[in-house]
Amino acid sequence: MNWIQSLILGLIQGLTEFLPVSSSGHIELGKALLGVNIEENLLFTVILHTATVLSTLVVFRKDLAAIFKGLFNFKWNESYDFTIKIILSMIPAAIAGLLWENQIESLFTGNILFVGSMLIGTSLVLALTTMVRHKGKEINYFRAFIIGLAQAVAILPGLSRSGATIATGLYLGIDKDKVTRFSFLMVIIPILGASFLSLIKADETFTGNIALLPLVIGFLAAFVSGWFACRWMISIVKRGKLIYFSAYCLAAGLIAIIFGLV
Repeated sequence: MNWIQSLILGLIQGLTEFLPVSSSGHIELGKALLGVNIEENLLFTVILHTATVLSTLVVFRKDLAAIFKGLFNFKWNESYDFTIKIILSMIPAAIAGLLWENQIESLFTGNILFVGSMLIGTSLVLALTTMVRHKGKEINYFRAFIIGLAQAVAILPGLSRSGATIATGLYLGIDKDKVTRFSFLMVIIPILGASFLSLIKADETFTGNIALLPLVIGFLAAFVSGWFACRWMISIVKRGKLIYFSAYCLAAGLIAIIFGLV
């Protein structure tokens, strides 16, 4: 992998991790078009995911600081309540990962037809949000778990995690700002957890044959684009502009299917 390929993949990872267009689907498309296989270099994959997590931490640093400050009061408060909701939201994805790890991994093998179909599914999920009447409901434990179910389903390449979780929250009548904040914060631990498990199971493919420069460029590209996409997505949800991404996912899905057939 050269530095141009790592730059492109880093930009794809950072932008699509937070925009409702499926990072996994676009990474699969990017690998196919660039002719690279980042599964052969686990270190590069972990670095890209770490960069996007760090960009989330930067964007929500004030929220996270307030949560940790509340936790150190060692008494029941809003921080403990929010933390439990985050934990509840992670349970479905954790169960799916443990029970069907091999089946899920088998889908990340450049199956462009499958990715295209899932992108069209993402388009439909986003389009339906235009029919939702926003009721300004709170995120209770039940709704947090349902949003977690959406995150678990969005493990599939081509289904957008942020799109699925935010759309599900909107379907449940939750306030736009609150569900967007929850969607971004709930993914921090799963991403770090998945990277940690990958490192534990790492073999000789961990470092692969990638040089230091592509690693640094990939990290910086994913971090900067992730920071930009995270802030942009917050603004997009507030203005109710998800329909544009629905159209994009539909077009990308159709192109992927045509590319896969050809």
